[in-house]
Amino acid sequence: MTVRVLIVDDTRLARLELRTLLRDIPDVECVGEADDVPPAQAAIERLQPDAVLLDIQMPSGTGFDLLERLDVAPCVIFTTAYDQYALRGFEANALDYLLKPVQADRLAAALQKARAVTREPVASARELLRADDQVFLRDGERCWFVQLAHISRIEVDGNYATVHFRGEKAMLGRSLATLEGRLDPAVFFRANRNTLVNLRLVQAIDLSVGEGYTLTMRDGAEVEVSRRQARELRERLAL
Repeated sequence: MTVRVLIVDDTRLARLELRTLLRDIPDVECVGEADDVPPAQAAIERLQPDAVLLDIQMPSGTGFDLLERLDVAPCVIFTTAYDQYALRGFEANALDYLLKPVQADRLAAALQKARAVTREPVASARELLRADDQVFLRDGERCWFVQLAHISRIEVDGNYATVHFRGEKAMLGRSLATLEGRLDPAVFFRANRNTLVNLRLVQAIDLSVGEGYTLTMRDGAEVEVSRRQARELRERLAL
């Protein structure tokens, strides 16, 4: 299987060096380059690479800023001269973190990891996100790649949405309506005006006041299903 790689680095010589190294790695194709956050975002959405060799410091932002803009995050291998970012990168569950100058054997090993986890192309910007698609979340200095299947619920919090997953939570700068339009309705259900829940992570359903329901999630959280949404939930789950 060929791994399709996008290089994102603001330095021309660094991009040239990485492209040269990639030529010597079997079953790897460099599908493009980008030198800053906006063109990188466009390239990822257009080319849908399997892996991104991502620099951290760029003219208009960081590699983390880029990841936060994406609806779906590809496999990421950080390539940078700044080792103080390493811990943060691994908190984000990056496949690997390579210090410049990048060594050929380390790059080959990192791309082998990408080959192992790449099964099929990520969803395009027009498709519904799948349960195994991963999104990038950030809360201050902490960052994560999270599969949608691991997200328990998404709640509106002012102009942001709070995403709850694996006992953690992070803010996402998108409206609930925008998120709902991309999520698979067979997996995520709008329980009330402010909350989407992952139906696969519902542990118990109990009758509530006013013909509504109370959902108990696997993490112990309780979510009220409004009377308006209760009928749809009954139809969805054949209650």
